[in-house]
Amino acid sequence: MNLIKGFSTVFLFICFVLIITDCFVVEADTCKPSGKLKGKKPPPGKCNQENDSDCCIEGKFYTTYKCSPPVSSHTKAKLTINSFEPGGDGGGRSECDNHYHSDDDPVVALSTGWFNHKKRCLKYINIHGNGKSVKAKVVDECDFTMGCDSVYDYQPPCPNNIVDASKAVWKALGVPKDDWGEMDIDWSDTD
Repeated sequence: MNLIKGFSTVFLFICFVLIITDCFVVEADTCKPSGKLKGKKPPPGKCNQENDSDCCIEGKFYTTYKCSPPVSSHTKAKLTINSFEPGGDGGGRSECDNHYHSDDDPVVALSTGWFNHKKRCLKYINIHGNGKSVKAKVVDECDFTMGCDSVYDYQPPCPNNIVDASKAVWKALGVPKDDWGEMDIDWSDTD
């Protein structure tokens, strides 16, 4: 009888673990690609490759999304580099205030889902990476639904997990200039 009771307890525990694991897997799978965008070749001189930005390739299909991963107190993301200055690889003026911003100011563009219909505009986020932290102002959107045209400087759509940051953010995180480009970070809203 004790042997059956022991098996029952182990069986219930295994079922509980499987159910909990399944819930986490479902949560992780909630934000999948939503489509593809066909690349167009940029006209000569029309894709700014400052900061090693990619230009769209004629006929290549780029993934688009309709969401970003859920925001938490330690949201995992990819930090990329962007110039928010006139003539920089960020394209036009920032979405939040229709202004350009100095590369010496800690400012960022968030992937469309995190940008959340401008709800994070001109608010600050905390960015943690390379063993350091920096507070940066959200001034723009890194659009993951569109790209490969003049509005987006003929660059592909952003992935859905991007914090596109000015040089000031990279400096504040103490990342050597030779390593600027892409880095794993986590971020959170400020209080």
